[in-house]
This record gives sequence, structure tokens and C-alpha cells, in this order.
Amino acid sequence: MDEEIQIPPFFLCPISLEIMKDPVIVSTGITYDRDSIEKWLFSGKKNSCPVTKQDISDADLTPNHTLRRLIQSWCTLNASYGVERIPTPRPPICKSEIEKLIKESASSHQNQVKCLKRLRQIVSENATNKRCLEAAGVPEFLATIVSNNDLENGFDSSNSLTDEALSLLYHLETSETVLKNLFNNNKENDIVNSLIKIMERGIYESRAYATLLLKNILEVADPMQIMTLKPTVFTEVVQILDDQISHKATKAAMHILVNICPWGRNRHKAVEAGAISVIIELLMDDSFSSDRRGPEMAMVVLDLLCQCAEGRAEFLNHGAAIAVVCKKILRVSQTASDRAVRVLLSVGKFCATPALLNEMLQLGVVTKLCLVLQVSCGSKTKEKAKELLKLHARVWRDSPCLSRNMILAYPS
Repeated sequence: MDEEIQIPPFFLCPISLEIMKDPVIVSTGITYDRDSIEKWLFSGKKNSCPVTKQDISDADLTPNHTLRRLIQSWCTLNASYGVERIPTPRPPICKSEIEKLIKESASSHQNQVKCLKRLRQIVSENATNKRCLEAAGVPEFLATIVSNNDLENGFDSSNSLTDEALSLLYHLETSETVLKNLFNNNKENDIVNSLIKIMERGIYESRAYATLLLKNILEVADPMQIMTLKPTVFTEVVQILDDQISHKATKAAMHILVNICPWGRNRHKAVEAGAISVIIELLMDDSFSSDRRGPEMAMVVLDLLCQCAEGRAEFLNHGAAIAVVCKKILRVSQTASDRAVRVLLSVGKFCATPALLNEMLQLGVVTKLCLVLQVSCGSKTKEKAKELLKLHARVWRDSPCLSRNMILAYPS
């Protein structure tokens, strides 16, 4: 577009500051480009008008046909200057069409396949369609397909209908309210049980989608629901971590453990599922540690699990555990350092033996804790490091393994 062309300011979207291709009006009366305001409202999960800062009471977007025609006319008049005409946008899908599609799919397996194929096409078009699908009950419809085709009812790794429904359910980016309903309204948590079965024996891609969906569902679950999760949930989540089927699935599985381990006896369930050994092995993997968030979550889970006696015992059973955790201090992030120090404090406080204290000394734990006291670090992290150093000062302080500088830095 020629730089000399003056674009009328009311043709520009207040968010993107570009010419609007599909202008829509929100409940506050302000017009935005559909793509920009949908990303603001749905992807960004905001509910206020960017211009007025008022709450948007109704998420329905009303097309501003008058403004769109003005923009199209202006583009046509300035075509000689290189301005391209904006095509008339396709109207969003209507709820009644979706409801009809779902109803027709019940008549045969073939119609279900056609229905899912059409839903896939609709989902890919825009965010408005996703909200319309949600309002028409598509998430519940897809969850029913997943639940009704589980392993006990003949589901196997070649069940493409279930795989497609699972993929669609994930890409719908369903709201928290609907996710809660999926968890609450299914008899004996059928959707969670089905996701666990898919994580166990599904194909590679479906195992990943099942893990991602389980993460989303458990994020909005009530504490009581989380406390009553079956041991198989922990077993399969840990297996996903061990298999490392994809980077996203690994992070989602770790996120699940971060969210559910603090509740009830979930720490014990995670320990029994072998979480500690798998997490330590992951921390030794350079590909996992290349992304800061992964090691941070891993250290959070280790801290949670080492708060119980079984967790500390399993931690010390792994020959590389102390060395791996010590290595992460001051090398990943403040969060990782803080959690690593807390892990070492847990085992040093409740499991101290002469052999363990000597091992911590030999592996550089004491030196690392002294460094924590010297560098810019969180006050709580320093307090925990100081507590552990003081606790075993009689053994560590005068050790020949410490340099003179470290001895001088040792807390009195």
C-alpha cells in the first residue's frame, strides 16, 4: 500500500491498528476486527473492552455491515494505489446447524464419521465457531464418543473415531465451565477413566491429547475430586513422563503432578507410581532441561513428594538424586533453586545419617549452600540453606572438603 494514502482512522481496529477485514460490535458499542477481539476475549480469556475497560456482558459479536461496506468501497476507490479489496467474510456457523449435525450422527457409524469431519472443518475456521460449538453441546457429544469407545467396550489403538473425537475435544479449547461439567456430570468420572485408558494403550498422538485434556480437566476440578483420584491416574501420568512421547505431553504430565500432589494422600500415590525415579532421570536428560519451565516443575514435584517419609526414602534410593538436585541450584531459576534447597533440607533434616552427610559434603552440597548465602537469591531460599548448614555445622563446618572461602561464609 502506498505510504501517501491516508487511511480513515475509524477503519482501523483499536487492537491491531490495521484495516478491519470483518468489523464486529461488542456489547460496549465499540467496533473491532473479529479476529483481534476473538483472540482478546477467548484466547486471552479477558472479559473487558480494550477501549472502554468496561465488562463485556455478552460475548456475542454483532457484524458491523455498514462499516465493512464502507471499508470495501474505500479499498475499491484506492485500488490504483495498491490497496487490495477486502472480501466479504463468511458468516459464523449457527447453533441450529450444529445441533442438526449432532442429531443426524446418531443414526449410524458412517454419519458419526461425517459429523466429526465436518466439525473439524468448522473448528479450524475461527474462534467464534468454537464458542458456537460449545453452546451447541459439542464438547459433551465428543466426550460421550470417547467414553463409549473405551477399552472395556472394545476400544483399541486403531479406533479412529475415538482418536478424532479426542483431538477435536482438545482443539475446541473448551471453557472452564464446560470442563467442570464434563468432570461432574459423567458417572464415576467416565471421561477421566477413558482418558487414562487411552494414555495407557492409545496411539502415540491420542496418548498426548489425552494427557493434555486430563491436565485441563484437573486444573478446574474441586479439591475433593482431586483427593479421590485412583492410583491408576498417577501410574499413567508417570508413564507418560517416562515415555516422553512429546514435549507438550511431558510438560502437561508434570503440570498434572504439580496440581494434584498437594491434596490428600496423592503424594503417596505418586511415590508408589515411581514418580521420583522418573523425574530424577528426566532432570538428567539435557533435552528436558533445555526448557526452564520443565526443571522448575520437576523440582516443585520433588519438593512435594519429599514432604512424606516414603518420598524421602525413594529419593535417597536413587544413586544420582542428591547430585542432580544440587546441580540445579543457581543454574536454572530462582524457583528451581528454592525448591532444590527445600528438597535437600527435607532429606537432611529427617534422614540424616553419617553416610548421607558425608555424601552431601562430597557431592558439593555444602559448598552450594554456602554460595546461596553469598549471591543474590531469595530470602526464603537463604533461610532454608542457612537452616540446613546450621543443623549439621558440627559435621560440615570444619571439613577439609571446604575451601577457606566457604568456611568463612559458613553461618555461625
